[in-house]
Amino acid sequence: MISNGISAEEALQKLRRGNEQYLDTHVGMGNVSLALRRETCEHGQHPYAIIVACSDSRVIPESIFSAGIGDLFVIRVAGNVIDDHQLGSIEYAAEHLGCRLVLVLGHTHCGAVDAAIHHDPSGYIKYITDEIKAAIGMETDPYLASCKNVAHSIALIEENLDIRSMERERGMKVLGAIYHIEDGRVEFLESNSTTGKDGLLF
Repeated sequence: MISNGISAEEALQKLRRGNEQYLDTHVGMGNVSLALRRETCEHGQHPYAIIVACSDSRVIPESIFSAGIGDLFVIRVAGNVIDDHQLGSIEYAAEHLGCRLVLVLGHTHCGAVDAAIHHDPSGYIKYITDEIKAAIGMETDPYLASCKNVAHSIALIEENLDIRSMERERGMKVLGAIYHIEDGRVEFLESNSTTGKDGLLF
């Protein structure tokens, strides 16, 4: 395993600072230079965080966190749901790239969450909405539903990967957040709570 030497807490602080920069800018902040392209081509990638995000075109993790080439290992799927493909990608980034932080990034005004609340789609979309329905139960508030969906994805990651062992051996952490597409703010969610809307998971 290649280690980038960045702890989960350091990675989280980099994400926080990156989002603060993003809120105050009109252009991308990450390093996408030719020199860095060549560096990562020759010496490989050393991302400091794994981001599981929705495929929504308004949610761009590299921009949201002011990240550049090689900074983030991003996994995108509608509704930020988790299945074997996402688990395999997380496992790869954790075990072979040395990432110690997994962030499940939901967002406000999520079309997949809205479809799960208000509709019963057919076709392949149903695989996504059924997973979200299992996560949110009878919840109809879009924000709370998005939080529950993030919490469900975190639980699946922790249940299916040996996260406890990774926590002991490498300081691995799995956290959740909600991206507010209205203003660009990332709300980092706390775990192990059953209360309301103040940045809390269920």
